[in-house]
Amino acid sequence: MAETSHLSSMAMLFISFFVVLMGNAEGETRHYTFNIRYHNVTRLCHTRTILSVNRRYPGPPLVAREGDRVIVKVVNHVANNVSIHWHGIRQLTTGWSDGPSYVTQCPIQTNQSYIYNFTITGQRGTLLWHAHISWLRATIHGPIIILPKLNQSYPFQKPHKEVTIILGEWFNEDPEAIISQALKTGGGPNVSDAYTINGLPGLLYNCSSKDTYKLKVKPGKTYLLRLINAALNDELFFTIANHTLTVVEGDAIYTKPFDTDKLLITPGQTTNVLLKTKPEYPNATFLIAARPYSTGQGTFDNSTTMGVLEYEHPFKKPSKNPTLIQPNLPQINDTQFVSNFTMKFRSLANDEFPANVPKTVDKRFFFTVGLGTSPCPKNTTCQGPTNSTKFAASVNNVSFTLPSVAILQAYYFGQSNGVYTTDFPVEPMVPFNYTGIAPNNTNVMNGTRTVVLPFNTSVELVMQDTSILGAESHPLHLHGFNFFVVGQGFGNFDPVKDPAKFNLVDPMERNTAGVPAGGWIAIRFLADNPGVWFMHCHLDVHTSWGLKMAWLVLDGLEPNQKLQPPPSDLPQC
Repeated sequence: MAETSHLSSMAMLFISFFVVLMGNAEGETRHYTFNIRYHNVTRLCHTRTILSVNRRYPGPPLVAREGDRVIVKVVNHVANNVSIHWHGIRQLTTGWSDGPSYVTQCPIQTNQSYIYNFTITGQRGTLLWHAHISWLRATIHGPIIILPKLNQSYPFQKPHKEVTIILGEWFNEDPEAIISQALKTGGGPNVSDAYTINGLPGLLYNCSSKDTYKLKVKPGKTYLLRLINAALNDELFFTIANHTLTVVEGDAIYTKPFDTDKLLITPGQTTNVLLKTKPEYPNATFLIAARPYSTGQGTFDNSTTMGVLEYEHPFKKPSKNPTLIQPNLPQINDTQFVSNFTMKFRSLANDEFPANVPKTVDKRFFFTVGLGTSPCPKNTTCQGPTNSTKFAASVNNVSFTLPSVAILQAYYFGQSNGVYTTDFPVEPMVPFNYTGIAPNNTNVMNGTRTVVLPFNTSVELVMQDTSILGAESHPLHLHGFNFFVVGQGFGNFDPVKDPAKFNLVDPMERNTAGVPAGGWIAIRFLADNPGVWFMHCHLDVHTSWGLKMAWLVLDGLEPNQKLQPPPSDLPQC
């Protein structure tokens, strides 16, 4: 009997040990609390009350490993409704944690909380989290850093140090007041007052010499820079004077490494680069700079944020009059540089990190994306393109209207009536010369229209910029999926000739990609994630004007192919 008892306790010990091993293999559970609070911040000699997470601007990093479960309790202590989006996290079957207000959840109201609960599956690298309601993400944002699984390494040289660099925009005025006023008048919103590097405007701005980001490095070392564009409305060029950067990752997907001295990052995109410092102490200081890439006809913040790259002296002596090396950036509207740069991104496409691009296509879609107009309310004048119109934006001429309840809730509980429809047009209802002379009627239609996809549908989507109110670059972000950029070009997409040039071998996999100004982009993805998934321009002014839509992916047959039930603390509208 004693022997049996001894054997059973040994068996229990072995099972416990096995469970611990399995638990480690499957990842840890990481807990975070995000308190949304008011927070006074001074920039450009101007103090403003902002909204932030844990009174930090930019917000705190969310750090986890591939395979970890992440639980974030978000507590709202402010008057605004709020929700948080984990930008680029796949959210496999956990759409309730995706975050866009009125799409996957009602926002978290004052003095309420909500627990976001998701597992990071098959992803590692740099992403970002940000508020996903109105323009609150201007100050509510921060990095997501996903480390490889334990005992797994990077597919590139191990860096001496890792540094996160978040590019942002600073407004002296409350961004909520800015967009509220713009939507009222129908005009373009006021632009930001500065760009920032890790929340600091830098040398060129008024009152900002002390508010300048400094990156201190040692000679002969390799640094991994995790670059994030958290700006509201601007794609940004980035450079470090007289240094070459090696791109190794985009949107948390490893790339075939390539060298560049300057790069472009759209809002919502992330880029990891290796910075190899000079072998000897250079007795020079190198400027870090970011400024906008702008192709539209509207006004924009035409300024430059600057930080400083400083080398540590080998004997810790202060430098004597170091030379200040100036940066070199592309022209504001250099579409050719942007096209050439984005074409350099290629997936590793090897055994360990395959590029599983769909080779066959079940459903094809052709979406026009661009600006348009809406008529002014009767007996009023507006500040849009004419005094009788307001600015608007659309996908296939449908300007998306957010409902007053969450689409995912309405879908799950079978209450879609009056909330959304499933008749989003698969192609433009009235074809025209998209990049030529604009049609006479530029008015958009309004609606909450979705596309329904059966589970595991392979999708090819061509997004075509239009020249209505001027050709403009549009960084499109798809929630819930990564997609493969299989082709891009200028002018109108040619459905006969262009597909022959698609890259189906090693296309870049992303969650956000720019539709070129006066051009098109072709993407493919597998609809293997049930739920309602938002797709929108990541220039928030265009999202506010209606350049957005939603995909509704049905459940699959297997239990792990079905949307999980909603959590008990899901916010109510």
